[in-house]
Amino acid sequence: MKTICFWKFMMSFRYMRVIVFFDLPTKTSKDIKNYSKFHKFLLKNGFMMLQNSVYSKIVLNQTSANLLSSRVRANSPEKGNIILLSITEKQFNKMEYIIGEQKDSVVSSSDRVVLL
Repeated sequence: MKTICFWKFMMSFRYMRVIVFFDLPTKTSKDIKNYSKFHKFLLKNGFMMLQNSVYSKIVLNQTSANLLSSRVRANSPEKGNIILLSITEKQFNKMEYIIGEQKDSVVSSSDRVVLL
């Protein structure tokens, strides 16, 4: 009985991906410091680098994605270009690599639950 309740609980989540695209200036020492601070903020908050200046993080649902988006907005530098995109995990898994290969450090499968 508890197993069924656990699976119903797990199925109630709709995993989302928050993707951050950014292009920040690096001409002055202050710009470089702001770039480094934003980069460290992303890594400290669980974002994984997909490629240069593109980071993603998996979250439980749209509410969590909205909360994370507001945190990114609050910690973004004053200058530059930052774009946020929230998509479902299923949409993220349909991403196609044209050139290059997928990094092993980025989880991109629909296998969500690990039973020990």
